Amino acid sequence: MPPLDTWVVDAAPILLIVVLTLLALRGASLLVRGLVKAVLAREPSGATAEELSALETRKRAHTIETLGSRVLQAFIVVIGSLMVLGKLGLDIGPAIAGLGVVGIAVGFGAQSLIRDYLNGALILLENQYSLGDVVSLAGVTGTVEELTLRRTTLRDLDGVVHTVPNGEIKVASNRTRNWARINQDVTISYGTDVDRATAVVDAVGRAMAEDPAWKDRILEPPRVERVEALGEYGITLKILGTVRAIDQWAAGGELRKRLLAAFTEHGIEIPRPQRVVLARDPDGPGPRPPEAVVGPAPTQDDLAGEQAQMSSQGTETRR
Repeated sequence: MPPLDTWVVDAAPILLIVVLTLLALRGASLLVRGLVKAVLAREPSGATAEELSALETRKRAHTIETLGSRVLQAFIVVIGSLMVLGKLGLDIGPAIAGLGVVGIAVGFGAQSLIRDYLNGALILLENQYSLGDVVSLAGVTGTVEELTLRRTTLRDLDGVVHTVPNGEIKVASNRTRNWARINQDVTISYGTDVDRATAVVDAVGRAMAEDPAWKDRILEPPRVERVEALGEYGITLKILGTVRAIDQWAAGGELRKRLLAAFTEHGIEIPRPQRVVLARDPDGPGPRPPEAVVGPAPTQDDLAGEQAQMSSQGTETRR
């Protein structure tokens, strides 16, 4: 049996490795927490249509901290375990090689899952969108109902629920971040006084912005920005305004309703395609239209006779 001092000398490095590993695990958790707080503190307040509540912010921070801490701690535990095995005199070469093979296999087999989690962490960290935002992801547009590290759940205007893996999100279009534009094209008939029509539109925009129901929701009153086009049916006016992002659809509908009423009041015509249908009276003067002539349908014998007659005429012509 080895003497006690030999045991102490052999066990001291192992104990030191264990202590350092425990300290590193604690330090990894504190490091990730500090980094997450520093990054989230740089995000501007009100970065989404509805400001993140304190509870939502804490949930985001906790989710990212948990992922980052577990990944870093797992790496520390593996390194510490290999160092302890080395101090015990065991050959750790096969273990390292085996871990490499397992890591490669897991990397190839679960790369889509890993991509989902990493992209989900970036979405949460960068605050690209939040619960309640209206976004377009992977060709789907809807309201965010659930957001996790692996997937985002959207509900579209028809009520259909779409589940989008975070790894499939290449471009995230947030339609409810701070403010949005009223971008409306209105076509008026040729011959209409453009200045007069512009004044009517601007007056409608100012009246809407002064309305108590809308003055806190409209940031810039809608007005005619320019003559957008001279089209086939009339003159197109470009109307622009700025509203709270969440109110963009309601504000656009209200503006169109008010414009219709104002144009009717001031005699401004919105052109529309017209179709002229000409009809002939079969009993009136002039030849009867061919389509109006009604007679018995030809029989198969009649058709065969006509075809034979045409064939004989063709033969005589060739002669």
